[in-house]
Amino acid sequence: MTETVGVGAEASPKSSKKRGGSNSRKGLRIKRVYTTEGVHPYDEVRWERRDVVMTNWRDGTVNFEQRGVEFPEFWSVNATNIVTSKYFRGAVGSPERENSLKQLIDRVVKTYVKAGLEHGYFAGAADAEIFEHELTWMLLHQVFSFNSPVWFNVGTSSKQQVSACFILSVDDNMDSILNWYREEGLIFKGGSGAGLNLSRIRSSRELLSSGGTASGPVSFMRGADASAGTIKSGGATRRAAKMVVLDVDHPDVEEFIETKAKEEHKIRVLRDAGFDMDLGGSDISSVQYQNANNSVRVSDDFMQAVETGGKFGLRSRTTGEVLESVDAKGLFRKMAQAAWECADPGLQYDDTINDWHTCPESGRITASNPCSEYMHLDNSSCNLASLNLLKFLREDGTFDAELFAKAVELVITAMDISICFADFPTEPIAETTRKFRQLGIGYANLGALLMATGHAYDSEGGRALAASITSLMTAVSYRRSAELAGVVGPYEGYARNAEPHQRVMRKHAAANELVRTYHRNDAAVRSLATREWERGIDIGTTNGWRNAQASVLAPTGTIGFMMDCDTTGIEPDFSLVKFKKLVGGGSMQIVNNAVPRALRSLGYQEEQVEAIVDYIAEHGHVVDAPGLRPEHYEVFDCAVGERSIAPMGHVRMMAAVQPFLSGAISKTVNMPEAATVEEVEEIYFQGWKLGLKALAIYRDNCKVGQPLSTAKKEKAEAPQKAEEKVVEYRPVRKRLPKKRPSQTVSFTVGGAEGYLTAGSYPDDGLGEIFVKLGKQGSTLAGVMDAFSMSISVGLQYGIPLEFYVQKFQNLRFEPAGMTDDPDVRMATSVLDYLFRRLALDYLPYEKRAQLGIFTADERSAQVEAEYGGGNAEPENVDLDELRSSVDAGERAAAADSATSEQPAREAQTTTELVELQLGKAADAPLCMTCGTKMRPAGSCYACEGCGATSGCS
Repeated sequence: MTETVGVGAEASPKSSKKRGGSNSRKGLRIKRVYTTEGVHPYDEVRWERRDVVMTNWRDGTVNFEQRGVEFPEFWSVNATNIVTSKYFRGAVGSPERENSLKQLIDRVVKTYVKAGLEHGYFAGAADAEIFEHELTWMLLHQVFSFNSPVWFNVGTSSKQQVSACFILSVDDNMDSILNWYREEGLIFKGGSGAGLNLSRIRSSRELLSSGGTASGPVSFMRGADASAGTIKSGGATRRAAKMVVLDVDHPDVEEFIETKAKEEHKIRVLRDAGFDMDLGGSDISSVQYQNANNSVRVSDDFMQAVETGGKFGLRSRTTGEVLESVDAKGLFRKMAQAAWECADPGLQYDDTINDWHTCPESGRITASNPCSEYMHLDNSSCNLASLNLLKFLREDGTFDAELFAKAVELVITAMDISICFADFPTEPIAETTRKFRQLGIGYANLGALLMATGHAYDSEGGRALAASITSLMTAVSYRRSAELAGVVGPYEGYARNAEPHQRVMRKHAAANELVRTYHRNDAAVRSLATREWERGIDIGTTNGWRNAQASVLAPTGTIGFMMDCDTTGIEPDFSLVKFKKLVGGGSMQIVNNAVPRALRSLGYQEEQVEAIVDYIAEHGHVVDAPGLRPEHYEVFDCAVGERSIAPMGHVRMMAAVQPFLSGAISKTVNMPEAATVEEVEEIYFQGWKLGLKALAIYRDNCKVGQPLSTAKKEKAEAPQKAEEKVVEYRPVRKRLPKKRPSQTVSFTVGGAEGYLTAGSYPDDGLGEIFVKLGKQGSTLAGVMDAFSMSISVGLQYGIPLEFYVQKFQNLRFEPAGMTDDPDVRMATSVLDYLFRRLALDYLPYEKRAQLGIFTADERSAQVEAEYGGGNAEPENVDLDELRSSVDAGERAAAADSATSEQPAREAQTTTELVELQLGKAADAPLCMTCGTKMRPAGSCYACEGCGATSGCS
């Protein structure tokens, strides 16, 4: 099976004559890039033996153990653990079990080289040997990685499946629907994911040929969801992942939009009734539609109707007639409302996707893989590989575009060779993939690269560099694809799609010309990309292209950890600090490597770099870091934390690189819990305006299902005796006397004026607040009155003020900005200001120190005490007394930390560390394998502990 893949047909005299009349082809000449002739890559590095013992954090049990594995000394413990546990083949404890990275790399690379020789890719054996050494060196030094199925399967006795991404199809008949269930189950069983479009299935408003009414696609989603939920633990490597798409003109689109939102309401009701609805809880399986990502395919016609406030027709699947005309804005609002409530549905922009389609004569693109980065024909697949961008950053802070281009050449060649020997889960997928040879080269560590070069993620300069690198990657990929077509022939479907394929190449090249550069760094990269597009189009016009698709941006979850990347895919840095596992066991908290590189790139001296890094290690952010200029804060903005990147910052970065990708981008735009439905609408609308192919959002805490805490488990599992008397303790409200002391503070936040009146108990302690903001009778004034009453009643029932301060400080919404209060100069919202002011007025210094809230005089005195750089002491402040207070506050904080239920030393992952810094829980799920908190990776989640992912990358 693996030998008859159509290459022989492509090498026929007829196809050769079509390209130029020669019946003989010359293979590729491979030049050395990283290696030295006569020296094997393994001989250039120092190797060491390590023990890999991985435990389940939840119960302490050992879930994997292999001792004496061999890895290069520069590989991290985390990468060692993940590769050993996920990718080494053979039964643990048996002689057949792989025990060295050399064995793993050789197993994969030698299979690729053998297939390349057999299928005529190389000019000779010497070129094949150079190719083998180059791939080996790059994998050994973490320059790139193939996607996980390659490591699982290639060179083993298993089927040689190399693809992680699949798109299926389903027609409007029961045989096809049942076959959909079967094919999806087979893919899930192997640990991969699939997506499909259900829009061919007639709606519940249409009749069957027998005279009955159709069930509609949403009803069939229930069966598929149950199947995925049953099989999700069957794969050896990951849970099932799936994408379900429905066109916006389908008559059942409203029901589809609301499916998961309604289930979320059900979860809340069941939770409140006492059922275990936490993620992984015993009762969550009763809820439907939770095993798929849902996306609506919106057309330009629909989005234009939204823009103009027009009507839009929902069409019959059988006749094409309009069954109902709906208000486009109203339907769009329902999408945004549902996404606001439960993060689904996402949007896929159909006309944009198909405008960049290289093979429209062979069918439209109707769906995507579960993570939304691979989009092509139905019944197709895509194998992925990603480059580690930090490996191309020179010591002087410039990006080595020439080296990057050579690396892309080698990787894209290997990826195409894999299709020659690959197996596939279904015959239709095999046939389509062999005809169109879709590839998905991408990268990881973009966020770390931008930070290391002194670029803010949400900046014009950052986007220019990202766009230039992406353009160069795809340009070189298609140029090499055109060269491969001259050696082993173009993809089988090219002849039928030659004109549209060439048109898309010209669109990519034209988009490259529109990139505005800001620095010699991005200018040099874009200049090389321009030359590569010109060369590639010239060669491709003569030879055709070997691949219908070349590039995507995948989540790079597990392979990102394998390459020791700080950031995954297109993502910014998750946080400035992370956990590093140690060889002798345990872990330590470190500041990401990109931070000191960024500081040096920005011109800071080594003493300043050291002081700023120490500050970040302690606080987790850069605000008020000693010596760091405020205009440089944005360089260190992260996905979460004190300074998090605004949602539109993520969208703008996606828009910058999208024109240079064959496929799309796996990414979820995170929004704060306080975000509104209108803001979700704006994100989705701008995604269309900016030319994205797909977009999904996630609003913090929009889902009920959260990981079980230890305390909750213990409470749930504690047995109760029937005869035991239950004593119920209720809080008692302590009302204020008729006459009580109070004070009123006038304030201004971002130009908005207001008044805060705070009433106290006679024996001290805050008991009530009144906030006047907005005109009498306005909605805002009414909301603030209700809010004030709620806080006042809570205070009188004994809720500590510091609890409210912790919850409401740093809350972000407009109005925000400068204030007229010398103690609180900047506020991220009115509530942020109000509770900082209340903390300053009513909380003792020790508690404020733990919250990081100080008066202007206290901050000045602290600076003088710590750095000795002031003039006179602040007025009315006893410096010695303040130093004593600082010491006392630090001791109190240390004692509080020592007795805390979850002290910093118990954090197991970066996500948990950030939770402790922010004082609130992240929405990330617990890893099903090792129990630690996962972190976002594209539109999926990845586990730092064992490398498991929730998606298909």
